[in-house]
Amino acid sequence: MSVSSATPVGQEEVLALPAAPVRRRQWGSERRSEPLSIVHPAPSRRKIVLGRLAILVTVLAWAGYVVSTILRQLSTVGIGFQLRLEAYSYLVVVTFLTFSALMYLIARQGALYRFRDHQRVPRGELDRHFAEYEHSTTVLIPSYAEEPHVVRATLWSAALQEFPALRVVLLLDDPPAPTDPETLERLEATRSLAGDIALKLSVPAARAGMALAEFSDRVLTGDADLAEEVRLLHTEYEAAALWLEDMAEAESVEDHVDEFFVDLVLVGLARELRLTMMALTAAMAQGQAPEPARMRELYLRLVRIFGAELRYFERKRYANLSHEANKAMNLNAYISLMGSRWQTEEAAGSLLLRPANRRNADVVVPDSTYILTLDADSLLLRDYCLRLVHYLESPGNERVAVTQTPYSSFRGAPTRIERVAGATTDIQHILHQGMTEYGATFWVGANAVIRKVALQDIVEVETVGGFEVRRYIQDRTVIEDTESSVDLGSHGWSLVNYPERLSYSATPPDFGSLVVQRRRWANGGLLILPKLWRQLSERRFNRERIRIAEVALRLNYMASITWASFGLLFMLAYPYDSRLLSPLVFLAALPYFLAMGSDLRDCGHRFSDIFRIYGFNIVLLPVNLAGVLKSLQQALTGEKIPFVRTPKVKNRTAAPALYVVVPYLIVGFSLFTLWRDFGQQNWGNAVFAGLNAVLAAGAIKAYIGVRNSVVDFFLGILNWMYVAPSKATPVQHDPAPKAATEVDWAGILYHGDRRLNRDFRLSDDRRRRISVK
Repeated sequence: MSVSSATPVGQEEVLALPAAPVRRRQWGSERRSEPLSIVHPAPSRRKIVLGRLAILVTVLAWAGYVVSTILRQLSTVGIGFQLRLEAYSYLVVVTFLTFSALMYLIARQGALYRFRDHQRVPRGELDRHFAEYEHSTTVLIPSYAEEPHVVRATLWSAALQEFPALRVVLLLDDPPAPTDPETLERLEATRSLAGDIALKLSVPAARAGMALAEFSDRVLTGDADLAEEVRLLHTEYEAAALWLEDMAEAESVEDHVDEFFVDLVLVGLARELRLTMMALTAAMAQGQAPEPARMRELYLRLVRIFGAELRYFERKRYANLSHEANKAMNLNAYISLMGSRWQTEEAAGSLLLRPANRRNADVVVPDSTYILTLDADSLLLRDYCLRLVHYLESPGNERVAVTQTPYSSFRGAPTRIERVAGATTDIQHILHQGMTEYGATFWVGANAVIRKVALQDIVEVETVGGFEVRRYIQDRTVIEDTESSVDLGSHGWSLVNYPERLSYSATPPDFGSLVVQRRRWANGGLLILPKLWRQLSERRFNRERIRIAEVALRLNYMASITWASFGLLFMLAYPYDSRLLSPLVFLAALPYFLAMGSDLRDCGHRFSDIFRIYGFNIVLLPVNLAGVLKSLQQALTGEKIPFVRTPKVKNRTAAPALYVVVPYLIVGFSLFTLWRDFGQQNWGNAVFAGLNAVLAAGAIKAYIGVRNSVVDFFLGILNWMYVAPSKATPVQHDPAPKAATEVDWAGILYHGDRRLNRDFRLSDDRRRRISVK
């Protein structure tokens, strides 16, 4: 079987198996394609009361279990050492799992409060706020080995943001001079995207700018007739809407992400413009007109929609910028250049960026008040930037460093695993919204608006190879956004999740790519806990009020994967004494599953997905454990774990054989446990083992696939058995001295001894004379 490789940032390789250009829709995939509403529906009083009751039942059930079962067993006269040890270990497992369930319910309750109290800022207030606006925003889109059509949609969604002085920069992290023709062709296509989009935007941008200038002249000279001005404004909005609709009709729609881009990004913006047209039509019919100041704001809106500036930047072209293979350093390299002028200098075949003045600058990187970071596979809705910056500039938010909308999943997923993974993403959106209620927000990373001054507060400067390297966003772990959240909190900044759905991001469509993503997510949380503890200690020392809910939610966010994975492993593998089982354990978990089922239904999924997600988590158990063990490895060795990007290809990504085999072993062991406990009449453990076997087997069939399992297993065996042929080490001969015309004099002068030793050799006669002396 032939395979093609999609190599991520780092040292690991992901195999992409050939498939049809368009992924076939599976049975059980998502039929619904329309997205959820931007504004969350206000929860009813009944829903809020039931949420409080769920928290109370969970706590009381756990306390009742401890008293009625654990303490009763421990107080029994003559209890054996084994049962005592099992009681303690089972109590630890149940307590940690119940704690995670409780944190879900608390975060969910906070989200309900925020959705109830949120009031959307009217469009007129946004236009008024940005009517005379002087600040700017730079959108940074880090990209490595992405498909050009994926990056194109992201660039368009950023470029069409309604914001004044908007610069969109694509940060290409690919090697600038690849030797593979296909890789070079893809890179050239990606490089051309910024220029192509800027060229297309120039036509409506020029028209909108001219219309605004002519309107301003007529108002200034007193020649403006309000009735005629309304008609002219209506004409401009119609032209803008038609331009967007024509572009939407010309788009090629191959999957649900393309459909979202066309319907929500392009046509969605056109619909809003037509809504303004409807209002202007009504004004003309009623013989009325907006005030000239309001009409100027409406003209400005058109100018801002099409007025973005686009460019791309490649840090790896310059030898004095960090080339570390991760997203954080790609962002850091560009941020360190912002607000300065630079001159390119060639040194021994390498390009360097040196500070420059106005006259000799080759590269000018404008500064901006805000930075919007956006993953290359994410899409923003039209007023994302406008609303989030308005929030940052509202009174009382002066110390908010980062605001974001936790991304949601694209609807209409063609595969079962993408649908269920998308359901977990939508659940996480709710939980992140609730964490803000308790001051426990974490930067998610896929999208965010950041105050640049806040990044300057947490910057770390070091010298590497004689060049200054600035780290605004930490790259010690592969979850760089989480560690940066702690750094910002240590400097007195806060983070907020904006309570609307304004961003969407791609979900892995197959098990192989999901393994890459979830293994990365499970890695790093434990390493950041000491830094969080230091932050909390400093805040307590400064007599700052710290809520228990904040500490608990932060701890759960960073470490729950660890104890949940090991806890589930113990419950699956160890045959606990039936006397430790109690209906109260089931009762403590019941509110969690009921609340999740309700949230899934509110997000457009199915209540029964709680069982599919449970099986999904069992299948991902070895993946999560691998991520946790990687964290422990990094803690012991101090070495950075390579950042491995999630493959975003339309072909299926092969999964490592270990992660395919372990789920089958879990099913087999669960069946063995069922048989053993059934014979011993240990009914509680038998039911639990049977449930795990059924749900895990269903998850294997639905999300991995039996045929794909066989293929990935044998690919893993072949990769393990295959040994690359070793190349014979050439015998090192002392080279003949180079002639003066052949010596790399520039390299010697720049690099010094390293190039000198390679390019220059003493003659035999000279060497003999020196040795004699």
